[in-house]
Amino acid sequence: MSELTDAVEASGPATTETEGKKQHLGWALVLICIAQLMVVLDATIANIALPYIGKDLHMSGTNLTWIVTGYSLSFGGLLLLGGRLGDLYGRRKVFMVGLTVFAVASLLGGLAQSESLLLAARGLQGLGAALASPAALALITTTFPAGPARNRAFAVYAAMSGAGAAVGLILGGWLTGLDVHMFNPQDGWRLTFLINVPIGIIAALLAPRFLNESESHPGQLDVPGAVAGTAGLLSLVYGLTRAGNAAYGWSDGLTIASLVAAVVLLVLFFLVESRVEHPLLPFRIFMNRTRAASFVAMALLPAAMFSMFFFLSLFIQNVMGYSPLKAGFAFLPFSICIIISAGIVSSLANRIDPRYLAGVGTLMASVALYGFSRLTVPDSGADVLHAVSTGTTIGAGVNYWTQILPFVCLMALGMGAVFVPLTLTAVHHVRAEDSGVGSGVLNTMQQVGGALGLATLSTVGSHFTNAHISSIAPTIGQGLSSLNPQITQGLMSKLDVSTPQQLAGLLAYIGGFPTGATHAFLVGVFMMLAGSAVVWIFLDVKHEELATDAPEGVHVG
Repeated sequence: MSELTDAVEASGPATTETEGKKQHLGWALVLICIAQLMVVLDATIANIALPYIGKDLHMSGTNLTWIVTGYSLSFGGLLLLGGRLGDLYGRRKVFMVGLTVFAVASLLGGLAQSESLLLAARGLQGLGAALASPAALALITTTFPAGPARNRAFAVYAAMSGAGAAVGLILGGWLTGLDVHMFNPQDGWRLTFLINVPIGIIAALLAPRFLNESESHPGQLDVPGAVAGTAGLLSLVYGLTRAGNAAYGWSDGLTIASLVAAVVLLVLFFLVESRVEHPLLPFRIFMNRTRAASFVAMALLPAAMFSMFFFLSLFIQNVMGYSPLKAGFAFLPFSICIIISAGIVSSLANRIDPRYLAGVGTLMASVALYGFSRLTVPDSGADVLHAVSTGTTIGAGVNYWTQILPFVCLMALGMGAVFVPLTLTAVHHVRAEDSGVGSGVLNTMQQVGGALGLATLSTVGSHFTNAHISSIAPTIGQGLSSLNPQITQGLMSKLDVSTPQQLAGLLAYIGGFPTGATHAFLVGVFMMLAGSAVVWIFLDVKHEELATDAPEGVHVG
C-alpha cells in the first residue's frame, strides 16, 4: 500500500483532485477492494451452508438453489443500471448506498426465520452489490493516475475479484461449522450473512474520508432504457441460470420463454438507446476496438474459470470424499497464486503490451483446464460398489498434490495475467462521465458470460454424466441387491438416503459425474482458447498508451 502512495506522490500534485486525498490513496484502495471482495465472495460463501439452511428453514432442494440464483440474478441484471446511477448521481454516493443496502440485506438474511425473508434478502444483497461493484471499479479509474499507480491498484482489485470465490468457499465452510446457537443448534450458517454487516457499514462510513466524489448529472436517467435494459438482463441471466440447472435444461418451457423475452427486451433496449439524448448505455462505449475486445474476452475467460470452481469443487467432494471445509482449503493456493500473479503482472504492464500478458495468461489457463480434463478414476459400476462397500471413494487414487494442485496454481497464475491487463484496457480512455457505465458493462459481461458458460458446460457435463449413469446403473442395482442387508443399511445411513433405490441412484451419480466433469473441462479449454484468440487478434493497444490519460483516439509512442 505504501508503494502505491509513493508512486502517486512521485507523479506530481496534478495527479489527484486534492492534496488531502493524495495521502490516503492506499487506504482508498483498501476500502474499495474490501468492498469488492465482500461482493464477490458472497456468490460462493453460502454454497457450503445450503444443507444447514435447508434443514433449519425447512426449504426444498429446488428453493435452496434460489439462495445462489437469486443473488446472481439481481446482481447481474442490475449491474448496468448501477453503473449508470453512479455516473449520474455521484460514484462515491452510489458506492456508499450499495454497501449500506448490502449490509442491511445481510442482516436480514442472517436473522431470517422464514424462507421468503431469506430469499428476499439475497435479492436485496444482489441490488447492493450491483450498485457498489461498478462504482468501486470506476472509483479506481478516476482516483488513481494512469501508469504504475493505477496498474498496481487494478492488480489488487483483480486479485480480490479472482480470489473471492475461493475465499468464499473457505470462509463459508469455517463459519458454517461454528456452533453459535442464535435460534437453533448449528446456526453457524447465519454468520455467512452477518459477517458482512460490520464490514459493509464501516466501509460506507469511511468512504467520505478516503474517496473523492465525482460530478453528478441528476435528471438525465434514461427511464425507458433502464426498464427495458434491466428487465432484459434479468430475463437473460434467469434463462441462462435455469438452463444450467440439470432439473430444467435448455428445453424447459420457462427457460425458452425467459431467453426469448430477453432477446425482445434487449432489442427494444437498443432501439430506445439509439433515440434518447442521455442513454443508459452510450454506444460510444463500444466504438473503441480494444475496449470491445476486452469486453468480449472478459465474457469468455472468467466463464471458464468460474465453471472450473463449480465442477472441481464437486469432484473434490463427491469423488474424492473431501469435507466442505477441506474442499475450501483445497482452493486456498488459487487465492495465493492469483495475488502473486496480479502483483507481478501489474509491474510488467508498464513494459509489456497487454496483448502478450493476457494472451500468455489465457494459454496457461487453457493448459490448466486440459489438465483437469485428464483426471480419471475407476468409475465402472463394480468399482463404485467396491469403493463404498470398503469405506473408500472412487477418487481415492487421485493425488491432490500432483494431479490437482499444479493445475489449480497454473490456472490462478494464468487468470491473474488475464484480469489485470483486460481490466486496464476495458476502462482505459472511457470518458469521465461514462466511467460508471463502462465499469457496469465490464461487470455485466463477466456475470452474463459466467452464467452462459456455466449453463453450457453444465449441459455438456449432464449429457455425459447421464450417459455414463445409464451404462453403470444396472450393475450397481444388481450389486446392491446381492449385498448383505446390514451393509446396505449402513451405506444408506452413511450417505443419508432412506431407500435402496435412492442409494442406487446416488452411487450411479457418483460414478457418472467424473465423466461429465472431465468433458466439461475439455469444452472449457475451447472456451478459453476462443477468448485467447480475441486477445491475440484484437487487443492492439500499446503499454505506453495505458500509462497516459490522453483523450480517446490519441496514441502515444
